[in-house]
Amino acid sequence: MVVSKYAAMARHYAEAVVAGDVLTCKWVQHACQRQLNDLAKFKGKASPYRFNPKLKDKEGRTFQPADNLCAFIERLPHVKGPLAGEPIRLEPWQVFILTTVFGWIKADGNRRFRRSYIEVPRGNAKSTLSSALALYMLAADGEGGAEVYSLATTRDQARIVFGDAQTMARQCAGFRARFGVGVGAHNMHVMASGSKFEALSAEGSTLDGLNIHFGCVDELHAHKTRTVYDVVETGTGKRDNSLLWVITTAGSNRAGICYEVRTFVTRLLDGVFEDDSQFGIVYGLDDGDEWVTEGALIKANPNWGVSVRPEVLGSLQAKAMQLPSAMNNFKTKHLNEWVNADTAWMDMRAWDACGDPDLDLESFVGEPCWIGLDLASKTDLAALSIVFAHPEIADAYAVFTKYYLPEDTVNAAGNSQYAGWMHAGRLTVTPGNVIDFSWIEADLNDLSTRFEVQAVAFDPFQATQLSTRMLSEGLPMIEVRATVLNFSEPMKTLEALVLQKKLVHDNDPVMAWMVSNVVAHLDAKDNIYPRKERAENKIDGVVALIMALSRAIKPGDAVVLGSDYELMLL
Repeated sequence: MVVSKYAAMARHYAEAVVAGDVLTCKWVQHACQRQLNDLAKFKGKASPYRFNPKLKDKEGRTFQPADNLCAFIERLPHVKGPLAGEPIRLEPWQVFILTTVFGWIKADGNRRFRRSYIEVPRGNAKSTLSSALALYMLAADGEGGAEVYSLATTRDQARIVFGDAQTMARQCAGFRARFGVGVGAHNMHVMASGSKFEALSAEGSTLDGLNIHFGCVDELHAHKTRTVYDVVETGTGKRDNSLLWVITTAGSNRAGICYEVRTFVTRLLDGVFEDDSQFGIVYGLDDGDEWVTEGALIKANPNWGVSVRPEVLGSLQAKAMQLPSAMNNFKTKHLNEWVNADTAWMDMRAWDACGDPDLDLESFVGEPCWIGLDLASKTDLAALSIVFAHPEIADAYAVFTKYYLPEDTVNAAGNSQYAGWMHAGRLTVTPGNVIDFSWIEADLNDLSTRFEVQAVAFDPFQATQLSTRMLSEGLPMIEVRATVLNFSEPMKTLEALVLQKKLVHDNDPVMAWMVSNVVAHLDAKDNIYPRKERAENKIDGVVALIMALSRAIKPGDAVVLGSDYELMLL
C-alpha cells in the first residue's frame, strides 16, 4: 500500500546519529546502534524477527506495518498551537521510534516489542504522538475488542492524551468514516470490532482486571507509586500483540517507578543484558555537558526548531542561569536531567550584595510597614519581620527582623552562635524553657506606636491567643496559613527582588544564616515552598519575611481577621 519511505528515513536518522552528524546524547546513540545491529543480525527465514515485512490485513490487502502506521498518523491533524488543523508531519526521530517499535515482527505475525520507554523533554510533541498512536491502536491495528487506555494517577493527566485524540478524531471525518469510530464525551469506540478508548486514573477508577491492547502512560515521572504501571504491565500480558507505551520527561524521584524503568532501559542500551521485548530511548545530555550552551538545548530536544522554539527556550535558559531556584526545574523539564526537587534556593552572593550597614529602623518612624510573624514552636526560634517600602529605590523594600528564643534552648542548643547573637542584640532571649509571647506582644505594641502598621501576617497554628489579644489592641491581624498557595508567589518575588538589588537589609547575620538554610521545593505546577534539610537549619526569619512580603505586594488584599471576607483572597 505504501512504499518503504518511512523505514528508509528511520535508517538514515539512525546512521546520522551514530556517525555524529545529528547531535544527541549517548543513550540515543546506543538506541540507534542497537537498531542498526538488529537490522544486520536479524535476516533470513530462520531469524526470529523480520523488519517491516509485507503482511496482509483481514481484508487480504498487503501492507508494511512500520510504513502503514506512519502514513496513518500523517493523515491526522494537529490540534494545538500554530499548526492546529494542519496534517501531522513526523520528524525523523519520531519516525525512528515508530518504525522500530512497530516494524519488528515475530514469526507468528505479532510485534517483537511489548514495552516502550521514551524519555524526552517538555515541548517535543509527546502528547501529539501518543494521541495519534492511540487512535491507530483503537481502529487500525486489526485487534478485535481492543481496549485502549490513557492512564495516569489523576483524571486531568489521564485526559491529556485522550482529549487530544478525541479532538483529532472529531476533526477528521475521513478517519471516523473509514474505521467506523464513534466519539463520545468520555469514550471512543468502534462498534464493528468492539474496541474502545478511554482515559483512566488511579484517582477514582478501578484499574484491576483490565485486558489492555494499548496502554499509554503519560508522564510516568509524576507517579508517586508503581500502581498504575504495574496494572498496565499486567493488563497487557493478557494479549498476544499488546503494547505498554510510556512517554515522559525526567523527574526528581529517584526512588520511584519511572527511574526504575529508566535504569532498566539504560542498562539495556549499555549492553548489560538483552531484552528483545523492550524498546527504549532517552533524549538528554551527557555527563560533563555544559547546560548553559545552545548546543545543550539542541542535543536534548529532538524537535528543536519545530515545536521547540529556540527563542523561547533560550530565554528560559537565561532565566535559569540567573535564578537558582529555577535552574533545576529548567534542567528537568527542558534538558531531561534527573535532579533533586529540593535545591539551594538563594544566591547568597546576591543576598550579601543587598546589605546596607547604615540601614536603621529608626529612620522609618511614622512610615507604613507590613509585619510577618512566625511562631512555629514555643520551645524554639520565633521570628518577627518588618517590611517597609524603600524611600530611595523605586519598587524596593527595606527589611528588619527580630528573633526570640527561650533561655534554656540557648544554653542547650548545639548552635554556638546563639549566645553571640544574643550579646550582639540580634536575638531576644526570654526566661525559662518556652518563649514568653508577652515579649513579642510588647514589641508589636511598640511597633504600632512608632510605625503605620498595615498588616500583621501570622499563621494561626501557634498564635490564636496572641492574635486575639493583639486584635483587642487594634492591630490588623491577618491569617496567612503556611501553604504553597500563600507562599509561592511572595517567595518568588523575594528572590527576584534580591537579584535586582531591590530588597535592602542591615547585614543581619541571623537572617543570612537562615536564608542559606532554605531549600526550595518545587511541585508539579512549578510552585515553590521554603523547606530545610535538617531540623537544626532554622528558617523562621525567612518564613516571617515571606509572610510580611505577601501583604506588602498585595496591599489591597489585606483584610482584617474576622471580616466576612476573611481569607478569600489569601
